[in-house]
Amino acid sequence: MFRYEVRGPAAWLIIDDPERRNPLSLPVMEELRDALGTAAADRMVRVVVVTGAGDRAFSAGGDLAGGFFDKPLELHHQRGALADVFRLMRRLGKPTIARVNGHALAGGFGLAAACDIVVAVEQARFGTPEIDVGLWPMMIGAVLVRCMPRRAVLELMLTGRLIDAVEAKALGAVSRVVPPDRLDDEVDALVAQLAAKSPVILRLGRDAFYAVDDLGFDEALDHLQAGLTSVASTDDGAEGVRAFLEKRSPEWMGR
Repeated sequence: MFRYEVRGPAAWLIIDDPERRNPLSLPVMEELRDALGTAAADRMVRVVVVTGAGDRAFSAGGDLAGGFFDKPLELHHQRGALADVFRLMRRLGKPTIARVNGHALAGGFGLAAACDIVVAVEQARFGTPEIDVGLWPMMIGAVLVRCMPRRAVLELMLTGRLIDAVEAKALGAVSRVVPPDRLDDEVDALVAQLAAKSPVILRLGRDAFYAVDDLGFDEALDHLQAGLTSVASTDDGAEGVRAFLEKRSPEWMGR
């Protein structure tokens, strides 16, 4: 139901249940969480790609048929695995790419939106249809309101309406929309581009980007000023400036 594969500089996290549209069952969420920890600890992994198997769905969200919402009180802590996944993705220290090969709905929408870069095929659909089965998209709301306008998120949650990839891109939930036959080429090119950057600068910059989400303006500036000093103090920062002045490609040391 889940696969972890290292392909060159990228770790691929693949929900592998295409016949059921790659649902986020409790075991899958736990495996996602563990896989993120593995990728974070592997120095050879520079980028993480999250996707679903097949060509119908990235993920249709919580596994309604598999007991995801059975025993609401008893399973409270287990369902927190999805919150753990979102937290780990924020704190991963490495860029993440959602390879959206089909519909991304409910928790699947949140999982895709939690990635730094979202590449979606033209026929993909996005939405929060939980309201239609008497539920509400709770945890993914924390992700969606940080990449889309709040009123747009609320309207989708209230109505359960699905949107296409073009509208999702206009709202900020998708980075790039491509034909299906271009999806893998686009993802591979992004992986190569990101893997060519300094890993320590990517980590410091990405951490700073997310850290200021909930800070006031003055606090954000103070935090980012400190971040600039941290970046400038790295060996890679010094190497990058030298390489620019010497008109050559930098040789990153990762520190």
